[in-house]
Amino acid sequence: MAWERGRLVLDRNVRRGRIGWVRPGWVISDDERGLAIWIARGAAVANEVADDGRGMRAMPFAEWTTRSYRLAVSVWQGPPLVKFYPAGAAHSVWWFRGDDGRFANWYVNLEEPGVRWDDGEVAGIDVVDQDLDVVVRPDRSWFWKDEEEFRERLAYPEHYWVADEAAVRAEGERVIKLAEAGEFPFDGTWCDFVPEPDWTGPALLPTGWDRPPAR
Repeated sequence: MAWERGRLVLDRNVRRGRIGWVRPGWVISDDERGLAIWIARGAAVANEVADDGRGMRAMPFAEWTTRSYRLAVSVWQGPPLVKFYPAGAAHSVWWFRGDDGRFANWYVNLEEPGVRWDDGEVAGIDVVDQDLDVVVRPDRSWFWKDEEEFRERLAYPEHYWVADEAAVRAEGERVIKLAEAGEFPFDGTWCDFVPEPDWTGPALLPTGWDRPPAR
């Protein structure tokens, strides 16, 4: 399943069979290396929130597990970014930009390999975000991110979606070696990417954005 450049697809996170977030992105390329998309600022997105409207990060995980949930549609407030899913890998790489629009850093999001789906009018890729991340600076120095959240959630295996802590860390360490060596995708690719003029943030999520997870 390869998607044409310029197709709008949905980046979705799945947590124990529930949709955790939905972000639309424009396909930059889709080949043997993997899938790259462009997520524009101002795009309509959806995020899982608790019954009182708070997100998962706004409360202890122990409290989150006791709540009921819903998907809330909002607007992507983050920076415009490139997101790349290497073929078959248990991570994605994000190219973050500063307020001036220039490349700021890479962000390695550790996640289970994405599962694609295509319903014709709407298509997407479902991942399981494993929470632990690696930030890689332009000089290719790096640091772990969200270690406290990762450890907190691992203490609740009956509710958490990460089963193998060692495997997650091993994937992070593998990618760190690529970054330190300046190998693709940490070789400057897409650092100066310019999207097509019409690749703006869609004001509405396409019909079918909340279809059952493919995972």
